[in-house]
Amino acid sequence: MEAPLCSSCHHHSPFYRRENEGAVLCKNCFRESIERRVRRTISHWKMFGPSDHIAVAVSGGKDSLTLLMILKKLSKRFEQAKITAVTIDEGIGGYREEAVDLASQYCKRLGVDHQIVTFAELYGSGLDDFLRGKQNRLTACSYCGVFRRKAINVASRKVGATKIATAHNLDDVVQTYLLNLFQGDVDRFARFSPVLRDPRGGFLPRVKPLCEVPEREVALYGYTEGLTFQSASCPYMMEALRNELRTVLNRLEIAHPGVLFTAYRAMTRLRGLAEPNVPASELHACRSCGEPTPLEVCEACKMVGVPTERLDIQT
Repeated sequence: MEAPLCSSCHHHSPFYRRENEGAVLCKNCFRESIERRVRRTISHWKMFGPSDHIAVAVSGGKDSLTLLMILKKLSKRFEQAKITAVTIDEGIGGYREEAVDLASQYCKRLGVDHQIVTFAELYGSGLDDFLRGKQNRLTACSYCGVFRRKAINVASRKVGATKIATAHNLDDVVQTYLLNLFQGDVDRFARFSPVLRDPRGGFLPRVKPLCEVPEREVALYGYTEGLTFQSASCPYMMEALRNELRTVLNRLEIAHPGVLFTAYRAMTRLRGLAEPNVPASELHACRSCGEPTPLEVCEACKMVGVPTERLDIQT
């Protein structure tokens, strides 16, 4: 009996079996299928223009390095496009140092400009030091998520970017959608989109080119390209509800291949039904830092603790 061949090229031995499609792919066809899916996602959602300056949020992990590599390949077709990698150093000891080093190495290898911004610069201390000063605190991920979103926007504007690309994969997107549901965040639940635009221009548009690629395939693509992955895990990850949800969804995907894609398609359809009924939040400048926010003082400044006299000066 002859050994099976790649379902796509019919010439080479299989490297990966895509269970939800019932297809087996050789290494080259697998790699090309990922790049093709990313191109299709970018085109379908109209993520980029030919002259965009794209700030790629590069943490140094497998997803962000893979995204940077793919976007660098695609950018060769658009001479006016520019890519700058933006890395946020949260100040997590024993974890972030390795990731920042990896990000710097790959940016040099790819010939991509690299901007590093730290929590200490923006908020006065790194995440470790900030959490040590909190007696009764939220989870580390709650603080980090708010601080990172603001930091990425600040850093991307600093380099003159017109778009921000983040490396959220299919697993991340479905997890976030369900988290918003479980936490009762109706606004975010209704406004799911791989492209987030602020019509008032306060926040740079954010796009998720990997949103239709499963996490395991992102990692495998990086492996085929010889990427070195970060060995350390975030010491705070076990605090997050997301980690439990990830475990549940992984088990479901193993038992029922394709369930993540089914959930993603349902999300996109529900968005069209729910979005017209959810009014957009009115944004204005934070009275402390000037960043856009629907509140008087942005969430990041509230978490840090804004002195009253600073608010009086800014008013």
